[in-house]
Amino acid sequence: MKKRFAEYEFSIGLRLTHWLRALCITILVITGYYIAFVFTAPEVSPEPVLFMQAKFRFVHLIFGFAMIGAAIFKTYLFFFDKKSRKELLSIKDFFSPRVWIAQIKYYIFLGEHPHLRGVYNPLQFISYLGFYLVLFVICLTGMILYVHVYHEGLGGALYGLLRPLEAAMGGLSEVRMIHHLCMNIIIIFVPIHVYMAVFNAVKGRDGAMDAIVSGYKFKKEEHA
Repeated sequence: MKKRFAEYEFSIGLRLTHWLRALCITILVITGYYIAFVFTAPEVSPEPVLFMQAKFRFVHLIFGFAMIGAAIFKTYLFFFDKKSRKELLSIKDFFSPRVWIAQIKYYIFLGEHPHLRGVYNPLQFISYLGFYLVLFVICLTGMILYVHVYHEGLGGALYGLLRPLEAAMGGLSEVRMIHHLCMNIIIIFVPIHVYMAVFNAVKGRDGAMDAIVSGYKFKKEEHA
């Protein structure tokens, strides 16, 4: 049996932003659906305490800004963090036809997993790139919606900057539609991402699922 060795793959910053995004996505989907399609309401009362919509919106804003912060920090790590450099090396694997062919053969059970210079295979890299592009758009459209509700402070400062983008997208109603579309893409992406992570962990037996918690994968000696 081939021996394996532990290799540090995911930095603490990468792991923290991963789980922060996971939490934010969960909360934002629930609160976002409520804001768009009110699915419950408190009992009617003459007292001025029926602020459920405002409470859902408040939570949505908190986790929305947390998501924006996590996305900005993750982008910084990708380009500048030395411990996350192996992520950047995945670009070389992405442009390698040999790695593409070997990876597809691996997924259809016709070959071994190719040796990667980075941490992501080409299919993972293109899917994660698409995810971050969608994440960027949903954050941007969320900020455009934000400045139309909060006209002072940050909202007031960004209003003039975001108005041209709003017009380029076709107006406020189209911005909202794009925001919802991006949310639906993320909802579809998440279960596929989880399934493929489990698939790679079980088939590769390299601790791929554990790595997002501990930071370490277990690789075969000949891949060192």
